[in-house]
Amino acid sequence: MNLLLRPATAADIPAITAIYAVEVRELVNTYEYEVPAESEMAQRMNDIIARGFPYLVATLDDELAGYAYANTYRGRIAYQWTVENSVYVDGRFQGHGVGSALMQALIDECTARGFRQMIAVIGEPTNTASIKLHERFGFQLVGIFRGLGRKHGRWLDTVQMQRALGDGADSAPTNE
Repeated sequence: MNLLLRPATAADIPAITAIYAVEVRELVNTYEYEVPAESEMAQRMNDIIARGFPYLVATLDDELAGYAYANTYRGRIAYQWTVENSVYVDGRFQGHGVGSALMQALIDECTARGFRQMIAVIGEPTNTASIKLHERFGFQLVGIFRGLGRKHGRWLDTVQMQRALGDGADSAPTNE
């Protein structure tokens, strides 16, 4: 299989929306209830890119297999060097290194852009695949919020993980 990574484009939106739709409808890796329209997904992607964050896709044999992006962790100015990551892999391609490739590329892109911390907000503690992926890339468990969200008729705990990028908190950012 031929795995390629590249920046996302508007042409990727139908496949990105299809992957995300499964997450919304069937899983708890996102806390949305309704699948966003392609136009909404395109707007979200454009907004993320316009604010200087990376938005990447992975293809396997020319088929979109997953996507990843970084976004604002929180809105207050002091958080400007911290990003929250999102990595989604089409179920048909899980176990083929897509998530790992996307994670490494996202970490590299965010580090190159001067971000210093990356936060992972994982849908629940039973999502061991996501937790193990993050651990392989140096993320550490920060905590678990109990009953933070409610979806599919049940309360959900939310895992928070963190890793430093570049110097992390050991030096001031160059763009301060």
